Amino acid sequence: MSDILSRPYEADDLSACLAIFDGNVPVFFAPEERVEFCEYLESVDATTTRYLVLVRDGVVLACGGLTIDQAQGKASLSWGMVDRKLHGQRLGTRLTLARLTLARSVPGLLEVVLSTSQHTQGFYEGFGFKASLVTPRGFGPALDRWDMVLRLWETESQ
Repeated sequence: MSDILSRPYEADDLSACLAIFDGNVPVFFAPEERVEFCEYLESVDATTTRYLVLVRDGVVLACGGLTIDQAQGKASLSWGMVDRKLHGQRLGTRLTLARLTLARSVPGLLEVVLSTSQHTQGFYEGFGFKASLVTPRGFGPALDRWDMVLRLWETESQ
């Protein structure tokens, strides 16, 4: 996997990221979320949002964002996904680690939050995220919403 590069999202990546999204519907995303994802990609602003892509030989394999709210001391993982044909190859782990490393490099960030489904909440628990709220059918008829949080700087007494 050393031939895979992590780099910032560029406007030319739009169709590749949408294709990755489409390949993950309906298990990981509801079809109606596509419009919101497209709008998100079209409005990525590097000052508050870092959206990364994992690329091999010019082909986008995975993508995911980190939205920073400096005033609140938190960041949000957003729209993380891996090409469905490449699931199980640890690309999701690599993408998540890249975003968490980025979060830890931002002064003053205390926590990272995310909203995911029942299909991936266990994956994020592996990084130390803890459920803060579960909303049945929160993303759609078969997609429960799991709001999760990771404290970046736990103290010894916690």
